[in-house]
Amino acid sequence: MTFVPVIAESYSHVLAEFESLDPLLSALRLDSSRLKCTSIAVSRKWLALGSSGGGLHLIQKEGWKHRLFLSHREGAISQVACCLHDDDYVAVATSQGLVVVWELNQERRGKPEQIYVSSEHKGRRVTALCWDTAILRVFVGDHVGKVSAIKLNTSKQAKAATAFVMFPVQTITTVDSSVVQLDYLDGRLLISSLTRSFLCDTEREKFWKIGNKERDGEYGACFFPERCSGGQQPLIYCARPGSRMWEVNFDGEVISTHQFKKLLSLPPLPVITLRSEPQYDPTAGSSQSLSFPKLLHLSEHCMLTWTEKGIYIFIPQNVQVLLWSEVKDIQDVAVYKNELFCLHLNGKVSHLSLLSVERCVERLLRRGLWNLAARTCCLFQNSIIASRARKTLTVEKLEHLKSQLDHTTYSDLISQLEELILKLEPLDSACSSRRSSISSYESFSILDSGIYRIISSRRGSQSDEDSCSLHSQTLSEDERLKEFTSHQEEELPDQYCGSHASEDNVSHAPVVFETDKNETFLPFGIPLSFRSPSPLVSLQAVKESVSSFVRKTTEKIGTLHTNPDLKVRPEPRGDEPSCEEDVSSVTCPKEEDIEEKKEVTGQPLEEDRFQELKVATAEAMTKLEDPLVLFEPESLRMVLQEWLSQLEQTFAMKDFSGISDTGNSSMKSNQDELLLDQSKKGILDEDNEKGKRNSLDGEETVDQIACESLSSSRESLDDLFQICSPCTIAKSLQNDLAELTTLCLELNVLNCKIKRTSGHVDYTLQQDPPEVLACRFLKKYFFLLDLKRTKESIKLSYANSPSVWDTFIEGLKEMASSNPTYMEMEEGDLPTRLKLLDDSVPFDSPLLIAYADRLYEKFGESALRSLIRFYPSILPSDVMQLCHHHPAQFLAYLDSLVKSRPEDQRSSFLESLLQPESLRLDWLLLAVSRDAPPSTSTMDSEGYPRPHSHLLSWGYSQLILHLIKLPADFTTKGKMADICRSCGFWPGYLTLCLELERRREAFTNIVYLNDMSLMEGDNGML
Repeated sequence: MTFVPVIAESYSHVLAEFESLDPLLSALRLDSSRLKCTSIAVSRKWLALGSSGGGLHLIQKEGWKHRLFLSHREGAISQVACCLHDDDYVAVATSQGLVVVWELNQERRGKPEQIYVSSEHKGRRVTALCWDTAILRVFVGDHVGKVSAIKLNTSKQAKAATAFVMFPVQTITTVDSSVVQLDYLDGRLLISSLTRSFLCDTEREKFWKIGNKERDGEYGACFFPERCSGGQQPLIYCARPGSRMWEVNFDGEVISTHQFKKLLSLPPLPVITLRSEPQYDPTAGSSQSLSFPKLLHLSEHCMLTWTEKGIYIFIPQNVQVLLWSEVKDIQDVAVYKNELFCLHLNGKVSHLSLLSVERCVERLLRRGLWNLAARTCCLFQNSIIASRARKTLTVEKLEHLKSQLDHTTYSDLISQLEELILKLEPLDSACSSRRSSISSYESFSILDSGIYRIISSRRGSQSDEDSCSLHSQTLSEDERLKEFTSHQEEELPDQYCGSHASEDNVSHAPVVFETDKNETFLPFGIPLSFRSPSPLVSLQAVKESVSSFVRKTTEKIGTLHTNPDLKVRPEPRGDEPSCEEDVSSVTCPKEEDIEEKKEVTGQPLEEDRFQELKVATAEAMTKLEDPLVLFEPESLRMVLQEWLSQLEQTFAMKDFSGISDTGNSSMKSNQDELLLDQSKKGILDEDNEKGKRNSLDGEETVDQIACESLSSSRESLDDLFQICSPCTIAKSLQNDLAELTTLCLELNVLNCKIKRTSGHVDYTLQQDPPEVLACRFLKKYFFLLDLKRTKESIKLSYANSPSVWDTFIEGLKEMASSNPTYMEMEEGDLPTRLKLLDDSVPFDSPLLIAYADRLYEKFGESALRSLIRFYPSILPSDVMQLCHHHPAQFLAYLDSLVKSRPEDQRSSFLESLLQPESLRLDWLLLAVSRDAPPSTSTMDSEGYPRPHSHLLSWGYSQLILHLIKLPADFTTKGKMADICRSCGFWPGYLTLCLELERRREAFTNIVYLNDMSLMEGDNGML
């Protein structure tokens, strides 16, 4: 692994491609040699793609849902333009020179209709389309220099009018050469031709030539409306030869000439894309003398252009190059805010976003793309260190990123990240980092008790008397929190591209708070961290510590009044539960009141109960380090069996605190408490009640009663998930418990025994089928399991037991139900829910599959297709489990996933998914049996091919051919040939016959197919 080169200059922005549009083009059949994309436009709502077959595809940008298809018989679509101030209108120009304007009728949910067809430019090549920014008017320019305007009378206007009026086409002007670009703003039309630029006042019909010097070639021009917000007139920029631009005022007068030739001598910045790792060559720069074919206003302060070499983004008012990146073979570019849609010469479309470096890294982190995020950080570390990125990409986030990288594979990358972290926070200032973070916003003082008292620098100072009041301090902290919230919101916009900052502004407070929870705290809760959190976190810690101090002090004072001697505990009566029983009841550790009661009365008891488990766990972990145990399955199972018995015994005591040796009276009260708790949950049946009463009335021993009570209680609790730990567990112990519990599930060590010292009674669970035991194990110890390993173990060991997978998903859903996102996903369509999921749930979260299951339950196959965006967090094996009742729907997902990769990478990508290798035959059989022609059309009664049946259409033919062409042994290839023959997929069968040297069989089937072209020349198979 080589080091990532560091970009010397402090670039603040980067172009990033987070999703491929290849599956969209494939679904629209625009990826073939016969039909491809020829024009592109974009608006707030639509992505418009014109095709060589005369069709216009309108795709809704939110969720990339194909909504409309508009057909034209007048030739291929050469130009398309969306009305930016009204998404209900779109104009297209055909190869024959006709201009068609469509009203989509989306508001009225009617059918789209053509409201104007202009033949003014018939027989000519339309080179530019442009919409008026205020009214419904389209400007058209062609290759001979003619410019016309189409004013529309829409069906909306016709409703109010007494008669329908068709306005004639207005000829604006005819310039001296082909129109290169049109732009319109505030009543003025800007025309750029091959020789010069013109400014036209369409209201007063006045024309100006811009500048005196002509040019020869395609050079663009556009309005730059940024200065309008300050009450000043907008500017105009016109491209000139030699990487130059004219800056022109709104009256057409040239103000200055900007030269970008030397500024473009820097090396190109890499495009951050999922397709490949970013590459940067610091020696690749050289001065560039370029001609800019079009100029487009991008975001607020930026302007974009492109050449055959790449994309260039300028800040023209400051004469700066924001960036330039190599993007080859661009035919046209459509922009909306910070989004770029590039149409390439081969008909492909790429979707890029202009983002600040920190926003780009944030998106990569949210998607779980650790390697790419780390490389981007190392590439742009100068920008991260020197700019506002330090406020967004905190040390905690970079530490978390570093922890996600594999040390063996990415050792060099980890070293560079460590260097970056050191540069962000030098060691000599680490101890004062928290104070510096606070003092940058607030002044503070340290009280004698050790509490940090934060004093707002923007508010009036408090008197010493006020500071002594805990109540007044709490109120002031609330006010400061509000003040800091508003202050942070004011700092959100980016320096240059503020218009798009909001869409990437995702709060990372949960990450910071999670870090703080693991830190060591003083008695009043002040965190001792060597990395400073945000001021909001510091103030929140002070607020919570003061509130907790007041609450606990009040409770302790009240306890002292009611019970002056806490150490003396009265003996419990026969009909009252003891204090120990109250403390040890099953609770979730998030409940503050119960936890505080534990802190006062139950901590020694809890530690005693866990002491045996701690010893057993430490002993088991030590034994697992012995190779003779670790690599011997039987010995390993015995160790886990012994440990599992102790785990079962410990948590049985926690769950059923009535099992004790004090006598029948105390046991009765404890059982009554257990029955009451179960009745509240609605899970106790009459048989269990009857069994418990009989056990109390009889003269059985204490151990027999304990076993019977435990057995009946377990049966009644089978339908409950233990999501929260029933008590507080130390983190080190929690990690060891998770390791051993997950190992038990992976090795199918699910039968447990409880050995009790009093009476030496062994109680063994009833021998149930493995899937029943697995479901019971999942429900009981869900809070201990490593969820990611559990998911993989279930897919591997219980592939034929759907109930185990369903139980696991049910537990994940119950765990996710406390998340607000889980409730919000109840409403909205699929794109809305996908966006919410994309923004709110980390890509590496084990709960992601639970959200995916909910989407699948609601939207079916369409939801499965959309899950390709979450690969590799959600794998094909996960999707197979989700739709195990409908395997055909898995094919739709797999086909979309493979097509999401570039064509030259699909075979290798599909091969990487075939783990285990047996999936190859399963997927092939599934693909040839779904969406296939009937067998009577492909073969006769004797099983031979029908004539020309190899030309029939198969729904998943591309996927089948990819599977067939992957390398495999002769035995597997033979089985694949048998599958293709039995289903009548003759193209695949002939291919496999040739690979297996069965030339006679191949020749025989070609004769039956009656197509001798299969044997002719290079295009034939023989």
